[in-house]
Amino acid sequence: MTEAIQKSLRESPVARWTAMVVVSLSMFGAYYFNYAGSSVKPLLETALGWTSKDVGLYTGSYPWFNVFLFMLIFSGIILDKLGIRFTGLAATGIMVIGTGINYWAMTSLPSDTIVMLPLFGAIKSQVLFSCLGFALFGVGSEATGITLSKAIVKWFKGKELALAMGLQMSIARLGTALALAVSLPIAIKYSYSTPILLAFVLMLLGLIAFIVYVVLDKRLDASEKDLEIEEEEPFRIKDIVSIVSNKAFWYIAILCVLFYGAVFPFLFYAPDFMINKYHVAPKLAGLIPMLLPFGTIFLTPLFGGIYDKKGKGATIMIIGAVMLLFVHIFLAIPFISQWVIAAILVVILGIAFSLVPSAMWPSVPKIIPERQLGTAYAVIFYIQNIGLWLIPTVLGTVLATSNPAVAPNKALIKSSIEVSFNKALAENNINIKTKQLNDAIEKTTGRIVDSIVQSTFYQPTPQNALNAEQLKNAIIASNLLAAKQINLGNDNKASLQAMIKAYTKSTYPIIKNAKLNITYNYENDILIFVLLGVLSVVVSLLLKAEDKKKGYGLELPNMEK
Repeated sequence: MTEAIQKSLRESPVARWTAMVVVSLSMFGAYYFNYAGSSVKPLLETALGWTSKDVGLYTGSYPWFNVFLFMLIFSGIILDKLGIRFTGLAATGIMVIGTGINYWAMTSLPSDTIVMLPLFGAIKSQVLFSCLGFALFGVGSEATGITLSKAIVKWFKGKELALAMGLQMSIARLGTALALAVSLPIAIKYSYSTPILLAFVLMLLGLIAFIVYVVLDKRLDASEKDLEIEEEEPFRIKDIVSIVSNKAFWYIAILCVLFYGAVFPFLFYAPDFMINKYHVAPKLAGLIPMLLPFGTIFLTPLFGGIYDKKGKGATIMIIGAVMLLFVHIFLAIPFISQWVIAAILVVILGIAFSLVPSAMWPSVPKIIPERQLGTAYAVIFYIQNIGLWLIPTVLGTVLATSNPAVAPNKALIKSSIEVSFNKALAENNINIKTKQLNDAIEKTTGRIVDSIVQSTFYQPTPQNALNAEQLKNAIIASNLLAAKQINLGNDNKASLQAMIKAYTKSTYPIIKNAKLNITYNYENDILIFVLLGVLSVVVSLLLKAEDKKKGYGLELPNMEK
């Protein structure tokens, strides 16, 4: 047998980098879907009547099954027991199913049906089933994440490990950038559900990508069949004890939940935050937070390459944590309301988000044996999921509590517009399909709210001084008068477009003169992120001290010479 035949397939740069790209594509759609729903928060409020608490519950539902049913831990054990191929195929399939359920719930269930549940209390059935779909998707997404981490270690151990992990994250984060950039604009142009439909298509493509990876992985195993490879001890349940008794492991896990908790939930609310604090146009609001994942696409592999060749992993994590804290402190300052400054801060946050993960994930194999990596990553992801459940849920509740008048006032506007459409259409004997009418009401309400939030500055009228019924009647009367000034003929589509334009124009000054409060103040939510930043700095310093004490080599290069 020749020496060439006896070489492992991973010795071929083309083969291992191809495997990295293919397996990474299975997470591209997952990262898109993670932010597609939260990015259209303004439309979920105006079209479906969701509140900030509903949106917080939805974004926080992603880890429900992972946290409360321990699905992530089971996923890690399954990965170590049954391998990368089985776990990855099952996980990507579950993502497809979860996304499909989410789309069905948002488009097929009524938005006003309430169910009573223990612990949750009253909850819209549409919100509940959307959450269940997102939670099922979360099982597949997290299982795919730990599978990809172990797959990259398998192909790149002793080689460009940090660079490969960085590139894998970069490809996935292209999905995040896409969601932040296009979800709200395409939802405004088409429907609030269109971004979710796109996510379903991307999930199917991700499943196909992992099937391609399975073929490559089988070829890798075949290439190593006749090689002398050191046999690993099989994974045992008691290995979990050795993992959780490792102090450095806990520092990485806690840093993960704190750092990601200060970034991912921020991105959930970032487009709406940009609209409300920095008065950015809704169609452009996602472009500023898009700078964060888009920047990491280039920087994470760069910092990973530095770690591979130069080391300093613990130091890199400290620098990233300090930058994270710096950004959230400045975002919390009330009088800084220029969008240019917000864009600069997001770029800095993107650098921080490139530094910490580029060093954190490749550091785990230095602390944990390879046979335990699946479970180790699963435990870290499990702890991270606790944060991804708790933090968005708390943020949504805090936002709703801090701004109790906003959701009812938006509902008042929508109700007024709905009555205006129905009365005008009835008076002119025009029959419109329900979906067309709902789309028209959604677009009109959205345009009015967006115009006020983006371009009008006033001290809102206290809610107890507002006569809601009088304001609603004034809007309806003004809209019906405006409808009489336009030609409502036989062309239903043209009639709707004319009414949308007329109602937007006639309602805007009434809302402005009444100084109706429909702008969210995010100050308390950003202060939560500041606290997470402080704790991230403390934990990263403790991790470096533990590495110095135990000699794990976090400050040493990854590449073997």
